[in-house]
Amino acid sequence: MSKNNVVIKNGVRFEIAKYLNKVAPKCTKVVIITDNNVFLHYEADVVASLERAGITVKTFVMQAGEKNKNIDTYTAMINFVADAKMSREDVIIALGGGVVGDLAGFVAATYMRGIKVIQMPTTLLACIDSSIGGKTGFDLPQGKNLIGAFHQPSAVLIDLETLKTLPKEEFQNGLGEGIKYAFLIGNGMLELLKEGLDDGNLLDFVTRCVDYKLDIVNRDEKESGLRKLLNLGHTLGHAIEKESNYTIPHGLAVTKGTLCVANASVKCGKLQKQVYLDAIDVCKKYDLDYTISYDIKTLLKNIQMDKKMHSDGDISFVDIEGVGNCVVRTTSIKVLEEYLTK
Repeated sequence: MSKNNVVIKNGVRFEIAKYLNKVAPKCTKVVIITDNNVFLHYEADVVASLERAGITVKTFVMQAGEKNKNIDTYTAMINFVADAKMSREDVIIALGGGVVGDLAGFVAATYMRGIKVIQMPTTLLACIDSSIGGKTGFDLPQGKNLIGAFHQPSAVLIDLETLKTLPKEEFQNGLGEGIKYAFLIGNGMLELLKEGLDDGNLLDFVTRCVDYKLDIVNRDEKESGLRKLLNLGHTLGHAIEKESNYTIPHGLAVTKGTLCVANASVKCGKLQKQVYLDAIDVCKKYDLDYTISYDIKTLLKNIQMDKKMHSDGDISFVDIEGVGNCVVRTTSIKVLEEYLTK
């Protein structure tokens, strides 16, 4: 995906028609997919921009929350799109966080074997991570994202103003992925988080996360190698989400998984302890609970259906050698358990 198709600026929601015309000049209909929280704040702004340009707009509103990222919601969405008589020239707009983006993206990927989707993330987590890279899908009772497809968005439009209405818990959720990126990128990212994100540095932080992910995705779109680095903290994180019955949100679960790996790396003499302590300071600054109340052995049993599992029973996980120096390892569940519980 080209950087030219990613826009990060205040107020971009008021200019959506301009960007739509660039990526889909023959589009006459748009279906906006959003949730009941985002709908109240931003749907009207997007609709107004589109209708001024003569675009017919219909909106599907789902109930917010990971528990609704399921086949029933997907079925309702794709029937809505079909009833709207969308053509292959038309566009779906995903207006919301990661759940909305994943589901709307999968609807776009599967309707008429694929139509265009524009991602308009409204949460910090979606801005810096899930809206970039084309991963779409929904969850099954057996695990997260087991149904899905790679379907790259035609554009990603990030309006930083939408982050101002986020509840504290949702901003914390995004910071969980932010800590992951701090370990992956290095280059002062952890220090930036320690300073505290504000209007003066938020654009820089989001841009650096987006640029890093874009570079990785453009070199390894289908996650055959390099892109697996983006799964730092996710092996345990997904298990924590499932064990909590998704009461622990994704970003916070990734924080817990990342800090667990960082702690193991310190004990093995690879990561400097001060870096680990700095990451804990970031967690404390933003009231992020980085502790794991579940037994690691129990959590690892929960990842048998994880997409990172290999047919021989081994699993891929991302280890931390140092800040800006993470590596993908493949090992047995037993060895991983021993590594994480030293």
